[in-house]
Amino acid sequence: MGHRTLRVGVLMGGTSSERDVSLKSGSAVFQALKRRGYDVVALDAAEDLPVLLRRRGVEAAYVCLHGPSGEDGTIQGFLEIMGIPYTGSGVLASAVAMDKILTKELLRYHGIPTPEFRIAESDRVPGAGLRLPVVVKPAEEGSTIGVHKVHRRKDLAPAIRAAQRYSRRVLVERFIAGREVTVGVLGDTPLPVVEVRPCGGFYDYAAKYTAGQTEYLVPAPLPKRVTARVQRLGGAVHRLLGCRGATRVDVMLAERYQPFVLEVNTIPGMTETSLLPKAAREAGISFDELVERILKMALGNRAPAGSRT
Repeated sequence: MGHRTLRVGVLMGGTSSERDVSLKSGSAVFQALKRRGYDVVALDAAEDLPVLLRRRGVEAAYVCLHGPSGEDGTIQGFLEIMGIPYTGSGVLASAVAMDKILTKELLRYHGIPTPEFRIAESDRVPGAGLRLPVVVKPAEEGSTIGVHKVHRRKDLAPAIRAAQRYSRRVLVERFIAGREVTVGVLGDTPLPVVEVRPCGGFYDYAAKYTAGQTEYLVPAPLPKRVTARVQRLGGAVHRLLGCRGATRVDVMLAERYQPFVLEVNTIPGMTETSLLPKAAREAGISFDELVERILKMALGNRAPAGSRT
């Protein structure tokens, strides 16, 4: 059975705080697969997903869910149980990458540079030794939701409390002044590096999703040796976490281009203006081709659910 004869369900929406971003990614992927001739249906994961998948006869899932339940291994485990092949990383890699603290502990253990950090599990400020400014992040959120840059010691506890609305555990990370870049990894191949230049100096939710608030440079104007190092780091992190399909690794470049890995995104945004598609386009891969490649990597030689061999 050819891939295009499979019924592909694009999972989008869901119930996380990133629902709106997910709907945009899912809609773009849905249209791309339609243009490539696939039998494709759009499914909102906020509804009764087991019933929807069976009722619509879905044989493969294209996961465009962001945030908890969609990006943290939960939906991946559910699809494993149902025997439905799906795009992106598996249960373990998804769960690890979604937990920013666990990811950073793994990076540190394996000698991959990442900013110094502390963990806050109450609104008490964690142990001393971390110089201001710092970035306060929920341990298990994406799209920079609940993220605050803190310059004054008195603002640290309120920022931690605000982040705890999204996650009990909070990451307090040393702010790295420098240039923010990101490298997509497709399969095992790093894509061109993208530089992110927010107009306000900090790449928060508004900078990500408000038109004109951020400048993107593709490829990033960096010395070749720096570009190569960032790409090697991206590939190393992708492999370390056991990721599959497409990921995006965010990196800060400090003085003398010293790289610090911030985090890993196992389900990067997939609108036509998202960072991964920008990098793919620079590598000569159109948006529709990128979407299809990610799907084909997920399917491999696996038989669809319900098929007879």
